[in-house]
Amino acid sequence: METEKRRPWRRWVVLALMIVGFIVGGYFFAPVQPEISVKAEKLFDIVLPWGGSFTFVNTLPTLVLTILLLIWLAIATGRSLRKSLNTDLVPRGVGNLMEAFLELLYNLTEGSAGQKWAPLIFPWFATIMIYVLFANLLKLIPGFESIGFLQQVAQGHPISGAILQPGSISNGYVLVPFFRGVSVDLNFTISLALISVVMIQVVGFRVQGFSYLSKFFNFTTMFKVPFFGAMDFLVGLLELISEFSKILSFAFRLFGNMFAGIVLVAIVAGLLGKITILPSMIMMFELFVGIIQAFVFGMLTMVFMAQATQGHAHEEAHEEAHEI
Repeated sequence: METEKRRPWRRWVVLALMIVGFIVGGYFFAPVQPEISVKAEKLFDIVLPWGGSFTFVNTLPTLVLTILLLIWLAIATGRSLRKSLNTDLVPRGVGNLMEAFLELLYNLTEGSAGQKWAPLIFPWFATIMIYVLFANLLKLIPGFESIGFLQQVAQGHPISGAILQPGSISNGYVLVPFFRGVSVDLNFTISLALISVVMIQVVGFRVQGFSYLSKFFNFTTMFKVPFFGAMDFLVGLLELISEFSKILSFAFRLFGNMFAGIVLVAIVAGLLGKITILPSMIMMFELFVGIIQAFVFGMLTMVFMAQATQGHAHEEAHEEAHEI
């Protein structure tokens, strides 16, 4: 039996791309070393009619683009589903994809929160997860955080090449990209964390009413069983502190993981110099992290909302255990 000969052409393609990247990056287009900045970079200032100014940072165009893409996706999904309803009732294309994805999210919600409260929690869970997923994956598009204008600063990376005018070779410049991933802006992550935590409390109040406050201020067993009542009261205060800590946990978990991707790509690109294809392989890891972080953010929101609907049974069982 004759064995098929191996043709490792993919290795030659990778090697050719590495050589081309080395030549292009070394002799035609001088690479600009990235400036790692925690805060979003300023693009320009907008003078307000009532006085003052508004700083337009490079995460705002990404935020607008994300919203427009989500609107387009919703319109395309609606058209696809309406077309299937008018023909053979078989969803195809983007309608089939979104139907399967949303069905998966709804089954996850129903499995955690139950059939009764799944319709209440699902819209928030699905909206947050889809939006964070788009925000994380959009920054992987070529050109994000790499195409922009050069800003002269007192301390920057000296660059040379045809991209600068003669006479500016020795000056310090940093690259200010036109688009920056919105997930690496603390304003976005903190705002999303506040929405998530506030809606967790709203769900708790809608399901349990004002008795939801007994989760944080528990006086029910204070006089019946003083020792355990005092412990329950202290546990309630810890629960209140943990609710506020969720804001920091949500915000800095998403921001930290996505910002670490920028730092990792910059470090690998700086170490490898002009070999451009190897840092691009790190983007596959960024893809994995972006999907995982969107799933974690959405799942934690859904689980905390599900826990907010389940207060009475736990308290009654706890009370019976104290009486025994």
